[in-house]
Amino acid sequence: MPSAALHSPVLDAVGRSITSGDVPAGAVLTLESIGVEHDVSRTVAREVMRLLEGLGLVRSRRRVGLVVLPMEDWNVLDPRVIRWRLAGPGRDAQLRTLTELRHAVEPLAAAGAARHASDAERAELVDLAARMRVLGVRGDLEDFLALDIRMHELLLRTSGNEMFGALAGVVAEVLSGRTHLGLMPASPAPEALDQHEAVARAVAAGDAPAAEAAMAAIVGEVRRSLEATPDEASS
Repeated sequence: MPSAALHSPVLDAVGRSITSGDVPAGAVLTLESIGVEHDVSRTVAREVMRLLEGLGLVRSRRRVGLVVLPMEDWNVLDPRVIRWRLAGPGRDAQLRTLTELRHAVEPLAAAGAARHASDAERAELVDLAARMRVLGVRGDLEDFLALDIRMHELLLRTSGNEMFGALAGVVAEVLSGRTHLGLMPASPAPEALDQHEAVARAVAAGDAPAAEAAMAAIVGEVRRSLEATPDEASS
């Protein structure tokens, strides 16, 4: 198997070209065309196509090649597909659908964490929220992002629902994408910091309704901001 260092840049390039629509559904790709366009060996091109087929972006057909599939066949919850779509012309639509998913899942996950998290996990959530406030006020977005991802991941994974836990990578990719695409303000809104602390306190206290309400406020504000203008989103 070729090194990831060899196939990853090619995988990203071909994946972005498909998810952006530059290579439309029904188009045919071949190992030879991938190799020539990206100056890689047939072995690397074959590994790229194997990974893209696993993501539902292409399907191999005998004597035809690799046929690009429509979006309904894609593994749209895979973090790589999310990253490619966020980097493309459909970014706003992808942010909208992912935020709607978060709105449906994360409040229930926070309520579940209030019921199921261990004492150590509850303490970690309170600590994360306190550190996020310090970094948010300082405007240290990269370190703030790392803590934000950890907090949302911890809530999903301690929810008592393995389906919610499996979405941790999805939420991490959304939070990362919005920061790295310049869709976050220079400093998180004070209300967002307050709401993260409210979630942490409610989970620590075992108050499931309060945890659910506080998380609904977080993702609800993101949703409203995106509907107004994407760069006003605050969490």
